[in-house]
Amino acid sequence: MIFTYENDSKERLDSYLTSVMTGMSRSHISGLIKKGKILLNNEQVKAGEKLEYGDVIEVFEEMPEDTEIIPEDIPLDIYYEDDDVIVVNKPKDMVVHPAPGHYTGTLVNALMYHCKDSLSGINGALRPGIVHRIDKDTTGLIIACKNDRAHASISKQLSEHSITRRYIALVYNNIKEDNGTVTGNIGRSDKDRKKMAVVRDTEGRHAVTHYRVLERFGDITMVECALETGRTHQIRVHMSHIGHPLLGDDVYGIKKDKFDGNGQYLHAAVLGFVHPTTGEYIELRAELPEYFKKTVDKLRAAN
Repeated sequence: MIFTYENDSKERLDSYLTSVMTGMSRSHISGLIKKGKILLNNEQVKAGEKLEYGDVIEVFEEMPEDTEIIPEDIPLDIYYEDDDVIVVNKPKDMVVHPAPGHYTGTLVNALMYHCKDSLSGINGALRPGIVHRIDKDTTGLIIACKNDRAHASISKQLSEHSITRRYIALVYNNIKEDNGTVTGNIGRSDKDRKKMAVVRDTEGRHAVTHYRVLERFGDITMVECALETGRTHQIRVHMSHIGHPLLGDDVYGIKKDKFDGNGQYLHAAVLGFVHPTTGEYIELRAELPEYFKKTVDKLRAAN
């Protein structure tokens, strides 16, 4: 369930939802907010957070009370691990955390088996250790935290946009310039509320994506995108907005995409962060997955 706040008055989040969600008490809504089942602009906030025009509120469907998240022995491609954090190279088709329709096979199920009880609890029982997400079809590096202190540190770095996140993507059309920057607020699309879009400066959330060309294949370009901010579907939305949608993107891409079936060609290749205990800057890089490499090889051979 999605709501867009379209008032100029700065109303409390819980008060606003009480007025628009009939049948739900304010205390119940506050409980959902604490559980992380209500997000404001894709971030977990407090019930008293003041809303601003254009804010997007997502209310996630409640799972049955007896839903139990089971640890599963799913292999993990671990790039870094210590007592505070674990960095995993997530494969395609893996959902990050349990949600309606995805109770098993998620990264959380795998982390619960591997880390046992050593996962932070800030984001609740359904998202232990999870600080940020990447899409189901996006591959690459994601960090999880093993205790609340580490979680608070990494979460702060994410909110301050100090974490390094660079993605490799294949996009349609030739990008003539070697590099560039896309700046445009991202919010819910007026045409389709299930999609995000670049919206007016008075709406949505500020978003900045930097890109540079890595290789050109005629009417397809391989780029590296660096996130200055981290909004929902940011790279997919920004690149589509400037006329370069991602290959295989069935939401923001082109119709009758011959690459459709693999999901969007987007890989979280580089992740850099300051270690919550040592203060050391750690930067990791994950190679492209095999399906991505094969497509690149075919494009090179054809050009």
